[in-house]
Amino acid sequence: MAIPNAALQKLLQEVESQAIQSQQQINIVRSQINVKQRDARLNQLTSTELSQLPRTTKVYEGLGKMFVATPISAVDARLSKESQTLKSEITALEKRLHYLETTHKNSREHIEKILQTGGRG
Repeated sequence: MAIPNAALQKLLQEVESQAIQSQQQINIVRSQINVKQRDARLNQLTSTELSQLPRTTKVYEGLGKMFVATPISAVDARLSKESQTLKSEITALEKRLHYLETTHKNSREHIEKILQTGGRG
């Protein structure tokens, strides 16, 4: 039983559309992962630099247009918390990326099957 050409064309367009959307989402998620990884590296570098300072050193954090004196322990705690948050966000984004890559691969396979089926009809 052959599928009518119009239905086959419509199905092909829908699957191509899904593949394009998946590819766009993949690019967005990859860029989000890169931003989170960069932030995590920046936190790590800042933490490393702070660990080399004597505990009596005055440390200032930006708050709007001014700087506020903050204890090193408070800055370390904030950096540690941010690092944990970033790790969990990166893990979630990597799972989403895997899902999107699988979806994109499946869409491409469906396109190939549709084209092979259409060629026989």
